[in-house]
Amino acid sequence: MSAPMASNARGVTRVLLLADAPVLRRGLVSMINETAGMQSVGTPGELRRALTLVESARPDAVVVELGSGRAATLNACRDLRRRFPRVAIVALATSEDPAIVNEAIAAGIRGYLMINTSPTLLGWAILAARAGRTVVDPQIRRVEPSAVPAAKPFTPEVPLTRRESDVLDELLLGQSNRQIGRNLFISEDTVKSHVKAILRKLGARDRAHAVSLVLSNRQPGCTCGAHGLSSAAPAEAEVSSPDMGLAEL
Repeated sequence: MSAPMASNARGVTRVLLLADAPVLRRGLVSMINETAGMQSVGTPGELRRALTLVESARPDAVVVELGSGRAATLNACRDLRRRFPRVAIVALATSEDPAIVNEAIAAGIRGYLMINTSPTLLGWAILAARAGRTVVDPQIRRVEPSAVPAAKPFTPEVPLTRRESDVLDELLLGQSNRQIGRNLFISEDTVKSHVKAILRKLGARDRAHAVSLVLSNRQPGCTCGAHGLSSAAPAEAEVSSPDMGLAEL
């Protein structure tokens, strides 16, 4: 078991990784630590040590392998959910069986992804789970609706412009305002202005909430959640924000 790493960085999502195979654990550590805004804080190799490490490391989310030892893992998830209700649980599974998906969700798991998932989708699922959303891998076609907690329909009152969709795509990748400006060749103040507009149109509290809203409404096979919310209107003209001291949104 690796020792938890202390982190006082603001805005960092601390993730505990629970997987049997050492190779998978090492791979997950790399995936998490290479995802902007996330940090691995421990990898207990045994279920019985997981809850102890959760108590000491205080993660925001736990990623669990849901494979051959499914029953024991789900029992641990139930215990984790009961003792630490604010910790989001995301499972990496080998089965696409809807019955197993439903069982996992009933046990308190809020993200059910296939074990071959991408780092991007894993990061999205963790943020969505932290925001209280339930995410099921797009590869899984059928899940009983009754097992998934009801959510309000997500329909922006005002469609995003093309440029706002570009900015939202960058947000989904965890980019900072400065990096978004570099990638899109616009000023940082203009990025801030677009982010404010995106949050307002999506009804999102903050950037993480906006990401979770987009993720939870992606269609199977869709590779980009942001542009599905945009209008057909041409990109809006760039307007610099007058608030030069605006904090990162």
